[in-house]
Amino acid sequence: MESPRFEGQALPCQIGSLPLSDYREAAEWVERFTPEIPLWVQLPQLPGEMITRQFAAGLPGLREAEGRVFVDTEGEDFPGELESFYAEVLEIEEGLRDLETSRFALRPEAAGGFFELERRASSWKTPPWAVKGQIIGPVSFGMSFTDGGGRPIFYEPSLREALLQLLALRARWQVRRLSAIAPRVLLFFDDPAITAFGSSQHIGLAREDIVQGLAAVIEAVHREGALAGVHICANADWTLVFDSEADIVSFDASCFFDRFVIYADPIRRFLARGGVIAWGIVPTLHPEDLARATLDGLEARFRNQAGRVCALGVSAPQLLAQSLITPACGLGTLPRELAWKGLELTRGLSERIRAGISIREVAT
Repeated sequence: MESPRFEGQALPCQIGSLPLSDYREAAEWVERFTPEIPLWVQLPQLPGEMITRQFAAGLPGLREAEGRVFVDTEGEDFPGELESFYAEVLEIEEGLRDLETSRFALRPEAAGGFFELERRASSWKTPPWAVKGQIIGPVSFGMSFTDGGGRPIFYEPSLREALLQLLALRARWQVRRLSAIAPRVLLFFDDPAITAFGSSQHIGLAREDIVQGLAAVIEAVHREGALAGVHICANADWTLVFDSEADIVSFDASCFFDRFVIYADPIRRFLARGGVIAWGIVPTLHPEDLARATLDGLEARFRNQAGRVCALGVSAPQLLAQSLITPACGLGTLPRELAWKGLELTRGLSERIRAGISIREVAT
């Protein structure tokens, strides 16, 4: 299914995590700072909510021993687990099994924030502009888990196919549930491990495998009528994302804009087909940068960066319409007071942009 066109309108949006331990409080932060695009919040302070493990349940061969989680492909139970996994996938595809009751549904113990969002949505007076979910991206997932010999499962074709099926169906489950909350659903794949492509430490990480992996999970989101975002909070070969069917590209504009903007032709093509840029302009990588950040400083930075993108041949009205304003990454590892400040700055900058950063100022 072709994804619907979406204009971000410089609205504020969060990436995913907060440094809290209470789902209700986290939801209150969301409703205060990003009510136009609420999301379910990940709380890494709680057991089981680290993103590398949050979405892993149901993967064949998944084991935990001595504090290590891995995929045991040598165990005698693995062939049967793999067969059962694909039988369930086939049943869902053929309409013989409900996705809602399958292994691909999120559980409260792994994603309590998702169910808190659903509970609170019933009391909203008006639907939000959109609602956002997130899931780990295929490369980050596949590089985080290894087989018994310590080799990342992304390198093994059969395991890579299984993890893609797992993420695709888990993404579809999210979209179906979130579609009941808002008219638009954004599903972000958080995939910082894409930055490993081209490095000497990961020479086995092939472009074709990354491209195919992204295509598989993005197609799953589009199949449910939602929009797919890819979030990478580091320097990357951005052609891997721009050349995909992603609808939203989320990047760290605070630290890596100069390395992002060099992809002039891909950026132009992406925006020409209606893509949205999520500007992670509120710093999160270095807490001291966030502590020093001011709204005036961020506004000046955004005008400069937006102007440089306009200089590539993009009109200022188009760019502002096809933008979101976000923190550079999730806020879950920051001190509480800094996370609050980061959200204040995110909302404040969005409000200034929408209230009248001059198109002429951006374009010059």
